[in-house]
Amino acid sequence: MAHKDSVAVIGLGRFGRSLALELVDEDTEVLGIDENPEVVQLLSGSLTHVVRADSTNESALRQLAVHEFDRAVVAIGSDLEASILTASLLVSFGIQDVWAKAISEAHGRILSQLGVRHVVYPEHDMGRRVAHLVRGRMLDYIEFEDDFAMAKTTPPADLVGRRLADSAVRTRHGITVVAIKRLGEDFTYATADTVIEAGDTIIVAGRTRQTERFSELQ
Repeated sequence: MAHKDSVAVIGLGRFGRSLALELVDEDTEVLGIDENPEVVQLLSGSLTHVVRADSTNESALRQLAVHEFDRAVVAIGSDLEASILTASLLVSFGIQDVWAKAISEAHGRILSQLGVRHVVYPEHDMGRRVAHLVRGRMLDYIEFEDDFAMAKTTPPADLVGRRLADSAVRTRHGITVVAIKRLGEDFTYATADTVIEAGDTIIVAGRTRQTERFSELQ
């Protein structure tokens, strides 16, 4: 099953399990690997393949053809040694895209030094995202690298009833209104002629701090 549409997910705790199941829902074949037989049994009917194995054992991974995958995820969080050793093996296999969960900056730094291309901090990233939602009027929030973010929010009063072209929203607030949703309708792309109405939901994009400030306007 090691083809371009398949992913090996190693470590099937809460994060790895959620990720693996989401991939399967999106029609991606998943090889799940975990040391816990109860976890393997639980997911045996949900993933494409799920096996019990020691991911720090090179021979075991090769027997499962993990070295033939183009994409693999190290979702081990509680056992730092296992996480690091597993990531090191995947990198040594020459797997093009290795993703690894980190539970601290030091852990993430070691993973990066090993050659892991994608280090993720699920708890930290989710904490930041929820903090933004709690603090302001944001309905959803995504922060990208290079100081860029998108937010789903409600329009401030000074935008209501005006065409976007007349609002000077980009000049005044440094953000772009990307899409708009009327009550009972789907999202559509915003244009210069779009008139913002009370009750609309909008998606805006811009520099992180400017996006945050705009979403806090009343």
